[in-house]
Amino acid sequence: MPQTSVVFSSILGPSCSGQVQPGMGERGSGAGGSGDLVFQEGRLISGSLEALMEHLVPTVDYYPDRTYIFTFLLSSRVFIPPHDLLARVGQICLEQRQQLETGSEKTKLKSFSAKIVQLLKEWTEAFPYDFQDEKAMAELKAITHRVTQCDEENGTVKKAIAQMTQSLLLSLAARSQLQELREKLRSPAMDKGSVLKAKPPATQKDILGVCCDPLVLAQQLTHIELERVSSIHPEDLMQIVSHMDSRDKHRCRGDLTKTYSLEAYDNWFNCLSMLVATEVCRVVKKKHRTRMLEFFIDVARECFNIGNFNSMMAIISGMNLSPVARLKKTWSKVKTAKFDVLEHHMDPSSNFCNYRTALQGATQRSQMANSSREKIVIPVFNLFVKDIYFLHKIHTNHLPNGHVNFKKFWEISRQIHEFMTWTQVECPFEKDKKIQNYLLTAPIYSEEGEAQFSMAAHPPPHTIHVTLTSPPHGVALEGRPDHYPHATQGKLSPQG
Repeated sequence: MPQTSVVFSSILGPSCSGQVQPGMGERGSGAGGSGDLVFQEGRLISGSLEALMEHLVPTVDYYPDRTYIFTFLLSSRVFIPPHDLLARVGQICLEQRQQLETGSEKTKLKSFSAKIVQLLKEWTEAFPYDFQDEKAMAELKAITHRVTQCDEENGTVKKAIAQMTQSLLLSLAARSQLQELREKLRSPAMDKGSVLKAKPPATQKDILGVCCDPLVLAQQLTHIELERVSSIHPEDLMQIVSHMDSRDKHRCRGDLTKTYSLEAYDNWFNCLSMLVATEVCRVVKKKHRTRMLEFFIDVARECFNIGNFNSMMAIISGMNLSPVARLKKTWSKVKTAKFDVLEHHMDPSSNFCNYRTALQGATQRSQMANSSREKIVIPVFNLFVKDIYFLHKIHTNHLPNGHVNFKKFWEISRQIHEFMTWTQVECPFEKDKKIQNYLLTAPIYSEEGEAQFSMAAHPPPHTIHVTLTSPPHGVALEGRPDHYPHATQGKLSPQG
């Protein structure tokens, strides 16, 4: 199965600049722009959709810049479904082939066919999910069938097509199996949030009973982050753009299922925040709650040092949830200097300027890394999504003359490429299954449950006790076995 990281490095190289590479040729362009393509200092900045599609297809003397191949294949789905684009590519190839067959350059037909196969190979490796659609697969077969007819003597092109097809099928099968496995193994916490049952305090585990080292827990969180974010692909991220554009929204409606990976990763952030709040709220003694808060502050700090900003933000968000934030007596015992520093890094003012500065520093460290530990960069996913969203909303898809604003899509492609580079880093830390199992399967309180236990820990002024006539969602009553469905009254149990 081809690895995405290899494909990205070969297609995009160190940057996604869109500059025309030496020896690659330049099709339909001039010093100031020719035809329906406009170049500025050698960089394609706009063009009609038809001209951009033609610019994708090789000729005898031209092969598109690989940065262009990736950027156009990624952004074109905003305007046209992949199977329709593939059909148009097939038509352009057929027209060129007919010209070569009838003209004086029939000997160059084999070279042209090899270039077409190379383009298809790069497409299937970078965006294999495009070919899960039956229409796209049919178009691919039609193009490859026509191409093989040009190389019936030695079969070199035919062998390359066979290898490409085999790799594509393996990639599609692997993705399909992975998604089916995730559906089967989805923990309750990743759905609606499981209800924490009432258990005797002596047998009720907490995170400190599983891992008391903040660095180790931060490393295990980084493991989980990298495993989950690696299931996100460039075309998944492009859904952020393609489904926000009302003008072209109808074109890609069938691709909505691809947002599963984005939703699952976003759910992980929410569940981690709720887990932090649950671990704090369910502690009975104030002294132990203080220790729990300080522990999570240290974990967030270690996440920051590693470059795992997503887990860091989730932990801070959990501690800022109302049921935790209102525990003023507990917070008065916490040494908050470290927490204040973390909140400074995540200060939302000036569009999260402090966070972006830290992210830039982590990015530079990753680029100059001497070890795999220094390569880790896990941005705050929600902020990354918002950046793509606003980049899309601020800049139009089309210029006044009707051209596609390709300058905009260069920038979107650059940001997505950078994100994908971060997701392909292999986690250097040793995996601890016991800790990860707890993080992924430990029950969490609902928001109502957290609020109830927070109130029990720190009752409002003039409140002596709390009496419930029926259990709130996510809360069990003290002394009531789970199989008694009609308990009418009881005192709130601090264990839930």
